Amino acid sequence: MSAPLLALKNIKLNFGDRQIFEQVELFINEGDKIALIGRNGSGKSTLLKIANKNIEADEGEYFLRTGTLIRYLVQEPDLSEYENLLDYVRSGLGEIDNIYQAQYYLARLGLEEKLNPSFLSGGEIKRAALAKILATNADILLLDEPTNHLDLPTIIWLENELKNLKSAMLIISHDKKFLQNVTNKTFWLDRGKIHYINCGFAGFEKWQENFFAKEQQKKHKLKQQIKREEEWLRYGVTARRKRNVKRLANLAKLRKEREKQATKIENINFSAAKGKISGNIIIEAKNISKSFANKLLIKNFSTRILRTDRVGIVGANGVGKTSLLKLFSGQILPDEGEIKFGANIELALLDQMREQLNSNHTLKEAILDSGSDMIEINNKKKHIISYMQDFLFSPKQADMPLNKLSGGERARVGLAKLLSIPSNLLVLDEPTNDLDLETLDMLIEMLTDYHGTIIFVSHDRDFIDKLATYIIVYEGDGNWVQYFGGYSDYERRNKEKIINISSKTSVSNAGQRSVKKEISANNAKNRQKAKKEKKKLSFKQLYMLKTLPEKIEKLSQQIAQCEEKLAKTDYYIKDMQGFIKTSERLVRLQKELKKSEDEWLKLEIEREKLQN
Repeated sequence: MSAPLLALKNIKLNFGDRQIFEQVELFINEGDKIALIGRNGSGKSTLLKIANKNIEADEGEYFLRTGTLIRYLVQEPDLSEYENLLDYVRSGLGEIDNIYQAQYYLARLGLEEKLNPSFLSGGEIKRAALAKILATNADILLLDEPTNHLDLPTIIWLENELKNLKSAMLIISHDKKFLQNVTNKTFWLDRGKIHYINCGFAGFEKWQENFFAKEQQKKHKLKQQIKREEEWLRYGVTARRKRNVKRLANLAKLRKEREKQATKIENINFSAAKGKISGNIIIEAKNISKSFANKLLIKNFSTRILRTDRVGIVGANGVGKTSLLKLFSGQILPDEGEIKFGANIELALLDQMREQLNSNHTLKEAILDSGSDMIEINNKKKHIISYMQDFLFSPKQADMPLNKLSGGERARVGLAKLLSIPSNLLVLDEPTNDLDLETLDMLIEMLTDYHGTIIFVSHDRDFIDKLATYIIVYEGDGNWVQYFGGYSDYERRNKEKIINISSKTSVSNAGQRSVKKEISANNAKNRQKAKKEKKKLSFKQLYMLKTLPEKIEKLSQQIAQCEEKLAKTDYYIKDMQGFIKTSERLVRLQKELKKSEDEWLKLEIEREKLQN
């Protein structure tokens, strides 16, 4: 068996008096696509930084196979040092990479090469960082929340791209469907240790259930054993001193083991403050339309939302999901048509950017509007410290400013504030952002049992499937269509339609706002020049574009055959001349493959430019 690409052995790490890792081991082999799972704060991102040598462990061994190239996608990429996106993506290329790959992935992700990074939104920055990572021929990709800030069409495209890459991967993500579709192994980071599951995330949850069941049995057995030993201590001590000392030492050992088991992380205690009972009809929209900056977002749409409905709004970035949510919550008015709201509606709103939270406020001030230390939920008063602990915040954090909290912690503050407001209508814009998988499961459970109505925007397919009674989907040109069931139900019925919608809206909308600003500043002349260029590919170019993929596939097969031959340990001894000839042929084939891939990438970029 060949050596792993990367190995971490007996890794220990402490931050102050807090132990992060205790003898953690991690191995990444060729072909591994690993889901790294764990609670927020368990050390997942820290482990990626150790693997990338951004930080050094207190103890342990680090092994990287000679010649192995690692590329690391951070949660919040910094593009401030670069004049344009092409320069940024180029900065990640190695000696064997080429400029065409950088141009291809920028184009595929809907970003212009000369775009100034200062004009980018969070989603566009994440797309640029993905282009930089994907454009390299890295042996290992370390991906920290690659789907954050991406819309659903782009997430689905990224899934397919990663599945087809040869690179090994270690992936942190809260998107269950994404992990299920991409990964073939799972590493679960729990209480400072890693558990290895030799299957993708699709099999993890069942494995975890069995793990907790066995752990519970073990706890019960340990409890009974301690009970027996304590009874002996009280009633069965004899004069045989050596035997007594041994049993006392064993009892101390058992008690220590029980203390270790008691460190299991507590769960969040989600519960929503109940409002009045609303009327049966919550919202009735008739023939509503809405435009912004001369762009038609919603055209002639009608719907009726009833009490206890769970309505998911689905579409690419920039098509008008948040605008539809604002219409349904009364924050904006339609240009045409009318919206009627039912009786006794009490609204609680969670916006995507969490703008209802003042980053200068302390955690306590963010949750409590009054100066009191008590919070009242469903006619029961609770101290603010106790309520904070329900959301996994320690008493020490009460006076901590929000700008010092992590993304996951700020997300929990937003939920703590939201759920303290008496309501019968929840309007949620991207409620799953920055939440770990266990917290997401508990949120879904709470929202499923919520007594009122829920309208939400999300790109998380698992969240949509488990919560929505029906979804409202963008289908192009301002048209929104209603479908019963979750996203998987819609996907099964509308595969061809999804492909068409994705091609129109996913990457093409990615940089609309940024591109408009940039054009007005720098690119108007370039666009006029581009219009004067040739309108179509030549017959020869079209023929090469059609035949090159087949040629690339054949070359890849021939290379694999050569590599298989050369890998045989006795080949060189039995047939030295054959070994030399095969080695020379392998070099020729690899050069020809690289040349063919470069030609295809160049033609594909040209074709996409002409289409756009």
